[in-house]
Amino acid sequence: MKQTQNQNQDQDKKQEKKKISLLQKAIGFITYKKTKNPPSFTLPESNEESGQGQDNAEQQDGSAKSDKETDKQSSDSKSRRKATKKPLSPSALKSSKSESDEVKQDFDSNKKILEQQFHLPVNKDLIIRDFSIGNKQPGFIAYLDGMADKVIINDYILRPLFNETNNEMSKNQRLGPLEDIILTNDTKSLKKVSTTVTEILKGNTALYIDGLDHFITCESIGYDKRGIEPPKTEGIVKGPQEGFSENLRTNISLIRRIVRNKDLITEFHEIGEKSNTTCAIVYLDGVVNPAVVKEVQRRLKNVKTDFLVSSGMLEQLIEDNPYSIVPTILSTERPDRTASHLIEGRAVIIVDGSPFSMIVPVSMHALMHSPEDAALKWQYATSLRFIRFVAVLAAAMLPALYIALTTFHREMIPTDLLIAIAKAKENVPFPTLVEILLMELGFELIREAGLRVPGIIGNTLGIIGALILGEAAVSANIVSPILIIIVAVTGLSSFAIPNYNLAFGVRITRFYFIGAGTLLGFYGISLALVAYVLMLVNLKSFGVPFISIISPRTKGSKDIIIKWPIWMQESRPDYLNSPDRRRQPKITRQWAEQDPNDA
Repeated sequence: MKQTQNQNQDQDKKQEKKKISLLQKAIGFITYKKTKNPPSFTLPESNEESGQGQDNAEQQDGSAKSDKETDKQSSDSKSRRKATKKPLSPSALKSSKSESDEVKQDFDSNKKILEQQFHLPVNKDLIIRDFSIGNKQPGFIAYLDGMADKVIINDYILRPLFNETNNEMSKNQRLGPLEDIILTNDTKSLKKVSTTVTEILKGNTALYIDGLDHFITCESIGYDKRGIEPPKTEGIVKGPQEGFSENLRTNISLIRRIVRNKDLITEFHEIGEKSNTTCAIVYLDGVVNPAVVKEVQRRLKNVKTDFLVSSGMLEQLIEDNPYSIVPTILSTERPDRTASHLIEGRAVIIVDGSPFSMIVPVSMHALMHSPEDAALKWQYATSLRFIRFVAVLAAAMLPALYIALTTFHREMIPTDLLIAIAKAKENVPFPTLVEILLMELGFELIREAGLRVPGIIGNTLGIIGALILGEAAVSANIVSPILIIIVAVTGLSSFAIPNYNLAFGVRITRFYFIGAGTLLGFYGISLALVAYVLMLVNLKSFGVPFISIISPRTKGSKDIIIKWPIWMQESRPDYLNSPDRRRQPKITRQWAEQDPNDA
């Protein structure tokens, strides 16, 4: 009996355990369980904590270590923290940097310094070629593969060093000056490693002979570059068809081909702590105001950034008001236009690697001039300028005026036109604001897609896309036909603006006026226009007021909106304050004052 009772009790206990286990499983499906994620990589916050990062990585890898080992690691990390050195004083830091930057009088030391600077042997771009000349005197050359011309290195650097006459001189241990032996166009003696590294990065070759206290850099730039092609964004019918390329020296030579003046000065600056991009300041001494040149130099010297690759990046770093929609620096890819502004008394900034030059200072009317104006007769150029100013007004304010008229001021619309507008909008379910925003955003989308799609397909996409979308929107009663006309005229007007940056600003300003016209009609547009003009009045371009022809008022010029005949433009613009105000004598067409028989 007792056995049977014990067996029954055991069975009951087993059943209860099964019920509990089933209940726990059911609860486990519902309740939250902490997942066991595999160990992941974590980036240490600083180099000083690299030891701690390694310890954490080892712990995350799941390696089972005892408590004693972890205590040892913690004690080691504490000892590392205690063993950290105190920071050097600024004077001591400068002295240590200057000492390490000086060229040593030892072959092995200078070679090791260059290898450390360029991370050899990991970096495969730097080529160091050892040799010995004369009485076993060691030396080496260093250059970047792909940046230097190997023909120049072989024929004009190495061959003269290995010449028999130089060998005879070196047997007497009297090697002549290397600058007289090397046959390259330009050689420099540099006593600092940093400047030598900069020259190597430009594509030049560094030469060192044992016993010297300096490097000799030889001009050997020979990387591939794009040739001179017609301008892509400033095409004209009548005038030169050459545009800037990405090579700085080529761009400067294009300017010097036009301005053949001994007073044309070029200054170079290095910008970018990581990229070391070369920028050039070009100006005509005696014509440009010295204060403008000093201001350009000051701004370029005080630009601190790691990377600079284009003139557009530099433009954002040196412009007076970076929050302005309207550009205050003129960008052009035409050497002839750049040369004309140099003659007027402006300074030019060119960035190596960018096919655009930046012209400073500029005013509003300079952005509205086209490179073709100088080649056209004054009647043609003046009429085209009036068209451009009308295009600016239409591109910025035409949709806003349409909204104000159809929403707040219907009494100003002629009756027949008002009836036509009402019939066109009869079946459209959206208000005028929604219609305009849909069409403007669609037009901008088509424009951007046409630019991004390569080749002829982009132009085809822009034309066909606009036609199909416009026709489909009208057929579906989403927008009215009159609005299609308004948007099309607005888009064409924005294309008529000669400066790309200014056209972009006008496109953004259009939505600003649309919002003002939607809220208060003509009154809102008037307030928005006053605020916009006040913004323009406060703008400056390198110290020169942006609308100096209006406020503050300066002496009138004969090449602002109305272009007077070229023989009547005797003086340079007054707002530039050029030391040489007179551009040409009062009588330029002197042949007209002469008697043909006397000639």
